[in-house]
Amino acid sequence: MLRQVLHAGLGTCFHALGRFVAGHPVFFASAPVLLSILLGASFSRYRVEEDVESLLAPKHSLAKIEGNLVESLFPVNRSRHALYSDLQTAGRYGRVIITARKGSVLDPLHLETILQLHRRIYQMQVTVPATGFNSFNYSFSYLCLPDDKNVCIIDDIIRAMEKIQSARASNQTIPVLRYPITQLADGRKAYIGHQLGGVQGWGGAVRIQGTGSKVEGVRSARAVQLTYYLQSRSGLMDRVASQWEKAFCAELKHFGALHPKLGLYSSTSSSLRTDFQFSTVLARRPLLASLGVCGVLAILCSSMRDCVRSKPWLGLLALLSVTLSGLTAAGILNLTGATYNSTYLGIPFVMLGHGLFGSFEMLSSWRRTREDQHVKERVASVFEDVMLRFSGSTMIHLMTLGLAASPLTNMEAVRLFCRTAALTISISYVYMLSFYSSCLVFTGYLETRYRHGCFCRRVPKQDRLDSKPAWYRCLMYTRYQDETQSTNLPHGVGHTQTLNSNLSHTETLTPNSSGVRGHLNNSTNTHPHSHTHSTASMDSHPQDSHLLLGCVRRCYGDWITNTYVKPFVVLLYLVYISFALMGFLQVTQGSDPSALVAMDTATVLYTRAQQRYFSSYSPVIGFYIYESAPYWNASVQRDLLEYAKGFQRISWLEAYLNYLLDRNESTSQPRENFTHTLRHSFLREPQFAHFEDDIIFAERGQGEEPDVAASRIFLVAKTTENKREEMSVLLDTLRRLSLTSRVRFLIFNPSFVYLDRYATAVSSPLRHSLLAVLFLLGLSSLAIVEPLVSVWLGLTLLSVQFGVLGFMTLWGVEMDCMSVLCLISALGHSADCSGPLLCGFASGRGESRTRWVRLALERHGVPSLQTLVCYSAALVPVGFIRSNLTSTLFRCLTLTAGCSALHTLAFLPTLLTFLPPSKSRDHRPGREGQRQEVECVEMNDSTRVVDQITTV
Repeated sequence: MLRQVLHAGLGTCFHALGRFVAGHPVFFASAPVLLSILLGASFSRYRVEEDVESLLAPKHSLAKIEGNLVESLFPVNRSRHALYSDLQTAGRYGRVIITARKGSVLDPLHLETILQLHRRIYQMQVTVPATGFNSFNYSFSYLCLPDDKNVCIIDDIIRAMEKIQSARASNQTIPVLRYPITQLADGRKAYIGHQLGGVQGWGGAVRIQGTGSKVEGVRSARAVQLTYYLQSRSGLMDRVASQWEKAFCAELKHFGALHPKLGLYSSTSSSLRTDFQFSTVLARRPLLASLGVCGVLAILCSSMRDCVRSKPWLGLLALLSVTLSGLTAAGILNLTGATYNSTYLGIPFVMLGHGLFGSFEMLSSWRRTREDQHVKERVASVFEDVMLRFSGSTMIHLMTLGLAASPLTNMEAVRLFCRTAALTISISYVYMLSFYSSCLVFTGYLETRYRHGCFCRRVPKQDRLDSKPAWYRCLMYTRYQDETQSTNLPHGVGHTQTLNSNLSHTETLTPNSSGVRGHLNNSTNTHPHSHTHSTASMDSHPQDSHLLLGCVRRCYGDWITNTYVKPFVVLLYLVYISFALMGFLQVTQGSDPSALVAMDTATVLYTRAQQRYFSSYSPVIGFYIYESAPYWNASVQRDLLEYAKGFQRISWLEAYLNYLLDRNESTSQPRENFTHTLRHSFLREPQFAHFEDDIIFAERGQGEEPDVAASRIFLVAKTTENKREEMSVLLDTLRRLSLTSRVRFLIFNPSFVYLDRYATAVSSPLRHSLLAVLFLLGLSSLAIVEPLVSVWLGLTLLSVQFGVLGFMTLWGVEMDCMSVLCLISALGHSADCSGPLLCGFASGRGESRTRWVRLALERHGVPSLQTLVCYSAALVPVGFIRSNLTSTLFRCLTLTAGCSALHTLAFLPTLLTFLPPSKSRDHRPGREGQRQEVECVEMNDSTRVVDQITTV
């Protein structure tokens, strides 16, 4: 009873809304256009997101907290001896990988060229500001990080290469360069595994004291990596550093052109941001091409053979409605100070799928209305038939996107995308009710006055067309209302019986001929606005139907419900589930931000070179002891040495313990002696002076030796090809160890910001959205939707999501923020396609399942097919964009459209023919043997024929 009351109330409200819109079409057509123009003028406030890390890394993670603690203890600006290029997170830097196309970078010719490049970069100057009397020239020596001697800190490999070149020039013995830890001329041991790549050794590995690891001599190396850190303490220095980075990239490009035997791959602090946003620049023309292709197909899908009843402009106006809603949403974002990023490229396709679905559903409902009614009544009938379904699918979109945009989402890119998409979907819904509906009113008046659907010219009657050429008769073909009446039988019993049978058949199929209650309500009550939809006119003139509708009615509907076809469709579904399961079991997380940037950019080329030549070892991992610990205790020393066992390491503690052993002193000393020797003997040695950056002392009192408040050591792990997966496992292992250790320590590397809890941060929005949709369907089944419709729709959404997730993995797409955004939007898209079909099938009583499946395909399968055709065609230009982000977008959205089409047009029509809900007649008490008869009384007035239907 509650469901019937709600349906009747909602139907009446939408009917009244339709009449109101039809009564004021000029206002509802012009208001959205003017609003879009006004808000579109706010693009002067267009801003691009600068902080890519905040977008692509989990917002709340332990790694970010650890990074802040590390920066407070050991800031990069306080380092006075050495920097590890893949450990520090300096504000500005320039980095280059130099590869030898033939031979080794240590060959005399290549070595000289590399040192020449280093000198040119060192002497390079930038002018800030570019013009004016206040311009100054800034070189690297002004911007660099100085050491304790006020000399720029440079990579250790540069000093080693300069020593080799000097020895060759003086005909001296070339010093042995060992890998991955070498000993420099001043006796200091330095890790060069991140500076020298593609290394081939001589064999005969030796153990270097203080590192606890075996190293081998370098015979050749294919690549070398140089890093130049810049200071950016103030706004002026940050602007200068930004200009220096641009000059750095330009200098490398020019130098690479002069020396083709070397390959140069550059990276700066702004490379990731620039290349991430470059996808938007590359996508401008393809998006315009997508809009044009979609517009052409929308026009074709809205056209018919009958030139009067054809609505080609409505397809284009539907696309215009979607465009206006996007422009309005963009204006709102600009006025509220929001920023843009490349993930927003997926929002137009979310709007396009939902907007086209609503427009084609309204057009299909319009063609089922009675042509002898006034336009206002026909529009009101369309609203009553379509808007409840369209509102329901809009609610599903808003529920999925809204929950993913909530603070529960830990990924900022996902949250911003879903927030913006929810805004655009809301505006698109309003514009569909106003702008597109008013356009439907205008075209309805054109149809009533028998004007051409494309040229708006009045179409002459058949007797006047006979004298025209054949092409003109074909172009102006239509069917007048009086011709429709003349094609029927003469008035009398025969005519009454023919029309009677048609209307009786409609009454049996749809107890409420109103479409809204017809697909959601099983009651046989008659609504005051009943009998506005009829299939009689469509059945009488099948040649005037739309091409796709005719194919579905006469061919596809019979074929897909054929008894011999059903087993093959069920087998196809089993194959679908099997392959989806295969892909689901191979899902991998894509935490690498370089997988979301444009192809052939500096970031991608640099990342490929780094993976090729520097993948033997992991990035440098900082092992930070952030609380005071009894380092003089033998058990603590054993624990710390055990933790670092198996790593390549640069450890002040291990070097200090070996130093004490070399002096024949015990490593277990009282605290005062241990600290005094550390400060006044060990750190005063030149080869150990660089360890001063790794230890923080805390004063205890007057005359007492200070404590070691915090310290750090550097660890490097041997890795294979799956570098990021191994780093994730290593992070989890060391964190578990830190929970049980007596020494309070943490580990950090900048890449941990992307790895830490990435899988949870990415998958949680999708999981929350899916649960929200299922909850919404379960709640709505209590009062609005039939329970079986909710069950079927929930199972369909799960099946589509499972298929898209599995097949995208088989297609090489990783689980990153972009693929998760597509999966979230796929929930609403699949609900758009399959929801009306399920509601249309579940609405009827009587007849057979097969009959209702065919009727549901005719009424709701065709609009879904039209939407999928236009949507898929719009995706084609996106597949040609040279960008990793758009490649992921194209694959996921293509799979979404394909899986939705399979379920809507194949799986559901087949499964519904032998699974619940049943189609038995309504056997209520006192209704057995009762039969409905329809009497048709024809009434003529001066304008048209009116059929008054009375149930007896």
